[in-house]
Amino acid sequence: MENQCIGLAEALDLTPVVKRVRLRSPWRQLSPFLRLGNRFAAGPEGDPIRAPWPDLMIGSGRQAIAPLLAASKQSRGRTFTVYIQDPQINPRHFGLVVVPRHDRLRGPNVMATRGALHRVTPKLLAEAAQRHAPRLADLPHPRVAVLIGGTNGVYALTPTIMGDVAEKLSELARTKGAGLMVTPSRRTGADNEAILRARLNGLPAEVWDGTGENPYFAYLGLADAVVVTCDSVSMTSEACSTGKPVYVIELEGGSPKFRSFHEELYREGITRPFTGALEHWTYPTLDDTRQVAGELRHRLLAHRAKHGA
Repeated sequence: MENQCIGLAEALDLTPVVKRVRLRSPWRQLSPFLRLGNRFAAGPEGDPIRAPWPDLMIGSGRQAIAPLLAASKQSRGRTFTVYIQDPQINPRHFGLVVVPRHDRLRGPNVMATRGALHRVTPKLLAEAAQRHAPRLADLPHPRVAVLIGGTNGVYALTPTIMGDVAEKLSELARTKGAGLMVTPSRRTGADNEAILRARLNGLPAEVWDGTGENPYFAYLGLADAVVVTCDSVSMTSEACSTGKPVYVIELEGGSPKFRSFHEELYREGITRPFTGALEHWTYPTLDDTRQVAGELRHRLLAHRAKHGA
């Protein structure tokens, strides 16, 4: 969620001040539906939210709603507020609301995107790739970035699935000469990560061990193709912003929203299911962050003119 907010700010050529909020009771339990006294909602365990109020405030996550509403009210409407995700309350309370297409929320100040907003830009990937390229120079081409998520409230990454995926990856290295750049996540789980490491042992593969700088952006920048698990809209969206072939690993479970997101990408020829084959195709890259930033610039100018800024 934080990366979505930062990515949108950076697309406006801004360096944001990041605030991580922890609400106090009863707002913590009742937000966003309790809207009385929102100026008192942010508790001492999080960062303070107080004047001087900024020209622009971007938030995501349920706990961000009360501070956004408080800033808008306390600044007498001067602070333009952007909320990323469905706020579950009328979008008129915000200057702009950004939701993925698979959410049903629509309105005059609602922008619907195909994927999640993010920080990935060609410049960011090129800089990260340059930093990590010497260490990965011996990896053969084609190079495949493998982004492994894990079990969440919707999907399950089981040892059976992990074993099947690891075997397909090892075959790519053995038979196609692929170099693998693999980054597990905290949700991957120790057992699944052990399966992955065991199957790729001795092959041209780097599996990030969690130490040092996260090579995630470097992997995307250096890859010829990307393989990503289906449990993360953000990781899939970031992969699809590169213009490189993106293969999706299907996990157990799912939900109508996730299914709608992935089916649209399959239908538009942006992604393909991961079967262990490597192909090449092109597609219009996902550029939601830049599109939202462009619309936001227009709305900010109109808002500033209205408030005499």
